[in-house]
Amino acid sequence: MAFCVQCGAEAPGNFCPRCGASIAEPAAAGGYTASGAQAGYASPPPAAAAGMSDNTASALCYLVGLVTGIIFLVMAPYNKNKTVRFHAFQSIFFHVGIIVAMIGLTILGTFLSLLTHGLAGLLTLVLWPLFMLAIFALWLYLMWAAYNNKMVVLPIVGPLAQKQA
Repeated sequence: MAFCVQCGAEAPGNFCPRCGASIAEPAAAGGYTASGAQAGYASPPPAAAAGMSDNTASALCYLVGLVTGIIFLVMAPYNKNKTVRFHAFQSIFFHVGIIVAMIGLTILGTFLSLLTHGLAGLLTLVLWPLFMLAIFALWLYLMWAAYNNKMVVLPIVGPLAQKQA
């Protein structure tokens, strides 16, 4: 008994009783038709096109900062897209800026703490969580804006990212 290539129903004749598609003749000794499907069975569906939308890729550029920014600059379909390249570069520059700012604030806090015999250290303990919360909020906003196709250009790193993209 042959099966329809289109819907998979049993087809006793040359046409499928369910969808009306033509039933291919059984293949020769190998058991496969010219299209590569096994005789009597539906061929597998074609592979879906790989990739994701630009807004999803742009938002994912910010997910792990340096790592995902570099990944999207290297991956084939995304490294040619100007929008994704902008968000990848801005993500890289933003996170490098955060690292530099954290190192600078740590050195400044340590130096001021030594000069004031620990009083500035108490101020640093209060300001550090606020600084980290502001960074986290900006990171979430950048991901949200990129996902919603908004082009947010940060003050210092944004123009650098635009030049690179």
